[in-house]
Amino acid sequence: MSILINQNTNVVVQGMTGKEGSRAAQSMIESGIKVSCGVTPGKGGQKVLDLPIFDSVLEAFEHDGTINTSVLFVPPLMVLDAALEAINGGVKVLVIITENVPVPDSAKIIEQAKLFNCQVVGPSSVGILNTNLGKLGSIGKPQESKMYSPGNIGIISKSGGMCAETALVLTQKGLGQSTVVGIGGDVLIGCDFVDILKLFEQDEETKVVVFFGEIGGNYEQLVAEAVKTKQFTKPLVAFISGQFAEKIGRSLALGHAGAIIHKGADTAQSKKKVLKEAGVLIADYHYQIPDLVKIALNQEK
Repeated sequence: MSILINQNTNVVVQGMTGKEGSRAAQSMIESGIKVSCGVTPGKGGQKVLDLPIFDSVLEAFEHDGTINTSVLFVPPLMVLDAALEAINGGVKVLVIITENVPVPDSAKIIEQAKLFNCQVVGPSSVGILNTNLGKLGSIGKPQESKMYSPGNIGIISKSGGMCAETALVLTQKGLGQSTVVGIGGDVLIGCDFVDILKLFEQDEETKVVVFFGEIGGNYEQLVAEAVKTKQFTKPLVAFISGQFAEKIGRSLALGHAGAIIHKGADTAQSKKKVLKEAGVLIADYHYQIPDLVKIALNQEK
């Protein structure tokens, strides 16, 4: 069992004729993922990586009815139409790599996805990586063994860079990963920490989860509530970045678009406190994560 990626994952890449889309498609194929075709309006009939390009997702489904996943690399103002086309077409996993998607557009995408039972990861996601099956998006490949290694630790982060960095510190200590998910750092995202934790809860491959939080927003408080109410029962390790922000005041904007601080309830210290009270293991420094994971694994034995 795994989350978001499985042996039947079959991908259409929207925006595959662009530089980023074609590069990511090549990398996904090399990682072991099946990429069926691409979609770019107005460029139907072309080929990229010897795969057909269609003008619409509907045409892509007519070409291959087993497509179940879309990875989206299109300009921000085109994301809404592209995402709705994929959702309405029947994809069950939609990974939106594009940044700077207008907030009202994200809201419409998320609402439509709920109606069609489609799991949206992003916008501004780096992608998803399963160390045994492959990757979706721009995230590094499982074959990058110095960074990623097969194992039973799940990782969730808004930051793409910290997905990689967290995997690296674990791999260096002999702790492999099951699935790594970059959820994106926008104000509105399709799947938050709790949504992914619920998937990990059902995943037999995952024994412990590490999540990389940050100042601003209330996603981390929702995690604490999910742990308290037993929506997530596996060991959980958290690192909350941005502790230094409390020393420099609020005149400087920090973090992702979703990191908006209000009334002190979403500082690093306040988030660490509520998570610790819920039973989450807290790393004060990022390098401490592997040691806490080892403690959690020993507790599970």
